[in-house]
Amino acid sequence: MVSKNQKKLIKSLYQKKYRKQHKLFVAEGKKVITELLDAGLRLHSIFVVEEGCFNVKKDVEYVVSLDELKQISFLTTPQFALAVFHIPKEEQTEFEGLTLVLDDVRDPGNLGTIIRLCDWFGVNNLVCSLQTVDCYNPKVIQATMGSITRVVVTYLDLKEFLKEKRGSRKLFGTFMNGNSIYKEKLPSNGIIVMGNEANGISNEIEELLSDKITIPQFGVGEKTESLNVATATAIVLNEFKRMP
Repeated sequence: MVSKNQKKLIKSLYQKKYRKQHKLFVAEGKKVITELLDAGLRLHSIFVVEEGCFNVKKDVEYVVSLDELKQISFLTTPQFALAVFHIPKEEQTEFEGLTLVLDDVRDPGNLGTIIRLCDWFGVNNLVCSLQTVDCYNPKVIQATMGSITRVVVTYLDLKEFLKEKRGSRKLFGTFMNGNSIYKEKLPSNGIIVMGNEANGISNEIEELLSDKITIPQFGVGEKTESLNVATATAIVLNEFKRMP
Protein backbone atom coordinates (compact mmCIF):
# COMPACT_ATOMS: atom_id res chain seq x y z
CA MET A 1 0.00 0.00 0.00
CA VAL A 2 1.12 3.57 -0.74
CA SER A 3 0.72 5.90 2.22
CA LYS A 4 -0.48 9.49 1.86
CA ASN A 5 2.97 10.79 2.77
CA GLN A 6 4.66 8.54 0.22
CA LYS A 7 2.21 9.61 -2.47
CA LYS A 8 2.74 13.28 -1.61
CA LEU A 9 6.53 12.90 -1.75
CA ILE A 10 6.51 11.07 -5.08
CA LYS A 11 4.12 13.56 -6.69
CA SER A 12 6.29 16.45 -5.46
CA LEU A 13 9.25 15.00 -7.36
CA TYR A 14 7.57 16.09 -10.58
CA GLN A 15 9.05 19.50 -9.77
CA LYS A 16 12.72 20.41 -9.86
CA LYS A 17 12.60 22.47 -6.65
CA TYR A 18 11.39 19.48 -4.65
CA ARG A 19 13.89 17.11 -6.27
CA LYS A 20 16.56 19.58 -5.21
CA GLN A 21 15.06 19.96 -1.73
CA HIS A 22 14.71 16.25 -1.03
CA LYS A 23 17.72 15.21 -3.16
CA LEU A 24 15.56 12.46 -4.66
CA PHE A 25 14.34 11.46 -8.12
CA VAL A 26 11.92 8.91 -9.61
CA ALA A 27 12.61 6.09 -12.07
CA GLU A 28 10.11 3.67 -13.60
CA GLY A 29 10.29 0.31 -15.35
CA LYS A 30 12.37 -2.80 -14.76
CA LYS A 31 15.20 -1.96 -17.16
CA VAL A 32 15.78 1.57 -15.91
CA ILE A 33 15.52 0.62 -12.23
CA THR A 34 17.84 -2.38 -12.71
CA GLU A 35 20.46 -0.20 -14.43
CA LEU A 36 20.35 2.33 -11.61
CA LEU A 37 20.62 -0.37 -8.94
CA ASP A 38 23.49 -2.09 -10.77
CA ALA A 39 25.31 1.26 -10.98
CA GLY A 40 25.16 1.51 -7.19
CA LEU A 41 22.73 4.40 -6.83
CA ARG A 42 21.24 4.55 -3.35
CA LEU A 43 17.62 3.40 -3.22
CA HIS A 44 15.14 5.32 -1.09
CA SER A 45 12.03 3.21 -1.76
CA ILE A 46 10.54 1.00 -4.43
CA PHE A 47 6.92 0.16 -5.30
CA VAL A 48 6.23 -3.06 -7.17
CA VAL A 49 3.19 -4.96 -8.37
CA GLU A 50 4.98 -8.28 -7.84
CA GLU A 51 7.16 -8.92 -4.80
CA GLY A 52 10.79 -9.95 -5.31
CA CYS A 53 11.31 -8.50 -8.79
CA PHE A 54 14.43 -6.74 -7.56
CA ASN A 55 17.15 -7.80 -5.14
CA VAL A 56 16.52 -5.06 -2.58
CA LYS A 57 16.03 -4.85 1.18
CA LYS A 58 12.50 -5.66 2.25
CA ASP A 59 12.18 -2.53 4.39
CA VAL A 60 12.27 -0.30 1.29
CA GLU A 61 10.06 -2.50 -0.92
CA TYR A 62 6.32 -1.91 -1.04
CA VAL A 63 3.95 -4.25 -2.88
CA VAL A 64 1.09 -2.29 -4.43
CA SER A 65 -1.82 -2.90 -6.77
CA LEU A 66 -1.70 -1.74 -10.37
CA ASP A 67 -4.32 0.90 -9.53
CA GLU A 68 -2.14 2.24 -6.71
CA LEU A 69 0.86 2.33 -9.04
CA LYS A 70 -1.16 4.32 -11.56
CA GLN A 71 -1.83 6.92 -8.88
CA ILE A 72 1.88 7.63 -8.36
CA SER A 73 3.21 6.90 -11.84
CA PHE A 74 4.48 9.63 -14.18
CA LEU A 75 3.68 7.47 -17.19
CA THR A 76 0.42 7.08 -19.10
CA THR A 77 0.96 3.32 -18.93
CA PRO A 78 2.77 2.33 -15.69
CA GLN A 79 5.54 -0.27 -16.04
CA PHE A 80 4.83 -2.39 -12.92
CA ALA A 81 7.58 -0.79 -10.81
CA LEU A 82 8.45 2.69 -9.58
CA ALA A 83 11.53 3.55 -7.54
CA VAL A 84 12.75 6.62 -5.69
CA PHE A 85 16.51 7.10 -5.67
CA HIS A 86 18.86 9.51 -3.91
CA ILE A 87 20.46 11.98 -6.31
CA PRO A 88 24.21 11.20 -6.30
CA LYS A 89 26.75 13.86 -5.39
CA GLU A 90 28.14 15.81 -8.34
CA GLU A 91 31.36 14.39 -9.72
CA GLN A 92 34.45 16.50 -10.27
CA THR A 93 35.63 16.25 -13.87
CA GLU A 94 38.42 17.62 -16.02
CA PHE A 95 36.29 17.62 -19.18
CA GLU A 96 38.91 15.68 -21.11
CA GLY A 97 38.27 14.22 -24.55
CA LEU A 98 35.27 15.09 -26.69
CA THR A 99 32.80 17.20 -24.69
CA LEU A 100 29.19 17.94 -25.63
CA VAL A 101 27.57 21.21 -24.52
CA LEU A 102 23.85 22.02 -24.52
CA ASP A 103 22.75 25.65 -24.72
CA ASP A 104 19.24 25.81 -23.25
CA VAL A 105 17.76 22.48 -24.38
CA ARG A 106 14.29 22.39 -22.83
CA ASP A 107 12.59 19.16 -23.93
CA PRO A 108 13.06 16.24 -21.48
CA GLY A 109 12.85 13.66 -24.26
CA ASN A 110 15.60 15.42 -26.19
CA LEU A 111 17.91 15.57 -23.18
CA GLY A 112 17.29 11.93 -22.30
CA THR A 113 18.04 10.85 -25.86
CA ILE A 114 21.18 13.01 -25.96
CA ILE A 115 22.43 11.38 -22.74
CA ARG A 116 21.90 7.97 -24.38
CA LEU A 117 23.82 9.17 -27.44
CA CYS A 118 26.72 10.32 -25.27
CA ASP A 119 26.78 6.87 -23.69
CA TRP A 120 26.67 5.15 -27.09
CA PHE A 121 29.44 7.26 -28.61
CA GLY A 122 31.67 7.21 -25.54
CA VAL A 123 31.30 10.90 -24.69
CA ASN A 124 31.80 10.94 -20.93
CA ASN A 125 31.04 14.61 -20.28
CA LEU A 126 27.84 16.49 -21.03
CA VAL A 127 27.81 20.16 -20.02
CA CYS A 128 24.43 21.88 -19.74
CA SER A 129 23.49 25.52 -19.38
CA LEU A 130 21.71 26.47 -16.18
CA GLN A 131 18.50 26.86 -18.24
CA THR A 132 18.65 23.35 -19.71
CA VAL A 133 16.03 20.91 -18.41
CA ASP A 134 17.00 19.02 -15.23
CA CYS A 135 18.57 15.64 -15.97
CA TYR A 136 16.64 14.13 -13.02
CA ASN A 137 13.28 15.09 -14.49
CA PRO A 138 11.29 11.80 -14.61
CA LYS A 139 10.82 12.06 -18.38
CA VAL A 140 14.58 12.54 -18.86
CA ILE A 141 15.38 9.55 -16.65
CA GLN A 142 12.93 7.44 -18.62
CA ALA A 143 14.42 8.48 -21.96
CA THR A 144 18.00 7.75 -20.88
CA MET A 145 17.15 4.06 -20.29
CA GLY A 146 19.92 3.88 -17.66
CA SER A 147 22.60 5.83 -19.55
CA ILE A 148 22.39 8.58 -16.90
CA THR A 149 24.65 6.35 -14.77
CA ARG A 150 27.48 6.38 -17.33
CA VAL A 151 27.56 10.03 -18.42
CA VAL A 152 28.67 12.90 -16.18
CA VAL A 153 26.11 15.70 -16.57
CA THR A 154 27.26 19.09 -15.28
CA TYR A 155 25.24 22.29 -15.06
CA LEU A 156 27.20 25.54 -15.12
CA ASP A 157 27.55 29.00 -16.63
CA LEU A 158 28.30 28.19 -20.29
CA LYS A 159 29.80 31.58 -21.01
CA GLU A 160 32.40 31.22 -18.27
CA PHE A 161 33.09 27.58 -19.16
CA LEU A 162 33.72 28.35 -22.85
CA LYS A 163 35.83 31.41 -22.04
CA GLU A 164 38.03 29.18 -19.90
CA LYS A 165 38.42 26.60 -22.69
CA ARG A 166 39.14 29.08 -25.51
CA GLY A 167 42.65 28.76 -26.87
CA SER A 168 43.29 25.28 -25.48
CA ARG A 169 40.58 23.52 -27.49
CA LYS A 170 38.50 24.14 -30.61
CA LEU A 171 34.95 25.20 -29.85
CA PHE A 172 32.42 24.00 -32.44
CA GLY A 173 28.85 25.25 -32.74
CA THR A 174 26.07 23.85 -34.90
CA PHE A 175 24.33 26.36 -37.18
CA MET A 176 22.19 26.39 -40.30
CA ASN A 177 24.84 28.43 -42.16
CA GLY A 178 28.08 26.83 -40.97
CA ASN A 179 30.68 24.83 -42.89
CA SER A 180 29.63 21.33 -43.91
CA ILE A 181 30.54 18.89 -41.14
CA TYR A 182 31.49 16.37 -43.85
CA LYS A 183 34.31 18.62 -45.07
CA GLU A 184 35.75 19.67 -41.71
CA LYS A 185 38.71 18.16 -39.91
CA LEU A 186 37.24 17.23 -36.54
CA PRO A 187 39.48 16.80 -33.46
CA SER A 188 39.02 14.01 -30.93
CA ASN A 189 39.07 16.45 -28.01
CA GLY A 190 36.87 19.25 -29.34
CA ILE A 191 33.93 20.90 -27.61
CA ILE A 192 30.60 20.78 -29.48
CA VAL A 193 27.74 23.16 -28.67
CA MET A 194 24.16 22.23 -29.58
CA GLY A 195 21.49 24.91 -29.32
CA ASN A 196 17.93 25.39 -28.11
CA GLU A 197 15.14 23.59 -30.00
CA ALA A 198 13.51 26.80 -31.27
CA ASN A 199 16.26 29.44 -31.21
CA GLY A 200 19.51 27.55 -31.70
CA ILE A 201 22.70 28.78 -30.05
CA SER A 202 22.40 32.11 -28.25
CA ASN A 203 24.30 35.15 -29.55
CA GLU A 204 26.54 35.44 -26.48
CA ILE A 205 27.64 31.82 -26.85
CA GLU A 206 28.06 32.13 -30.63
CA GLU A 207 30.62 34.91 -30.11
CA LEU A 208 32.88 32.55 -28.15
CA LEU A 209 33.00 29.74 -30.73
CA SER A 210 35.96 29.09 -33.03
CA ASP A 211 34.18 27.02 -35.69
CA LYS A 212 30.65 26.95 -37.12
CA ILE A 213 29.49 23.66 -38.61
CA THR A 214 26.29 22.48 -40.23
CA ILE A 215 24.65 19.27 -41.39
CA PRO A 216 23.94 20.05 -45.04
CA GLN A 217 20.44 19.49 -46.36
CA PHE A 218 20.27 17.15 -49.35
CA GLY A 219 16.51 17.15 -49.86
CA VAL A 220 15.43 19.13 -52.92
CA GLY A 221 12.21 20.43 -51.36
CA GLU A 222 14.01 22.47 -48.67
CA LYS A 223 10.77 22.70 -46.67
CA THR A 224 12.26 21.14 -43.54
CA GLU A 225 13.55 24.11 -41.54
CA SER A 226 15.89 22.20 -39.24
CA LEU A 227 16.63 18.87 -37.60
CA ASN A 228 15.48 17.89 -34.13
CA VAL A 229 18.36 18.64 -31.71
CA ALA A 230 18.69 15.00 -30.63
CA THR A 231 18.76 13.81 -34.25
CA ALA A 232 21.35 16.45 -35.10
CA THR A 233 23.43 15.43 -32.09
CA ALA A 234 23.50 11.81 -33.29
CA ILE A 235 24.83 12.86 -36.71
CA VAL A 236 27.38 15.28 -35.26
CA LEU A 237 28.75 12.80 -32.70
CA ASN A 238 28.95 10.11 -35.39
CA GLU A 239 31.10 12.36 -37.56
CA PHE A 240 33.41 13.38 -34.73
CA LYS A 241 33.90 9.75 -33.71
CA ARG A 242 34.28 8.57 -37.30
CA MET A 243 37.29 10.85 -37.96
CA PRO A 244 40.63 9.01 -37.55
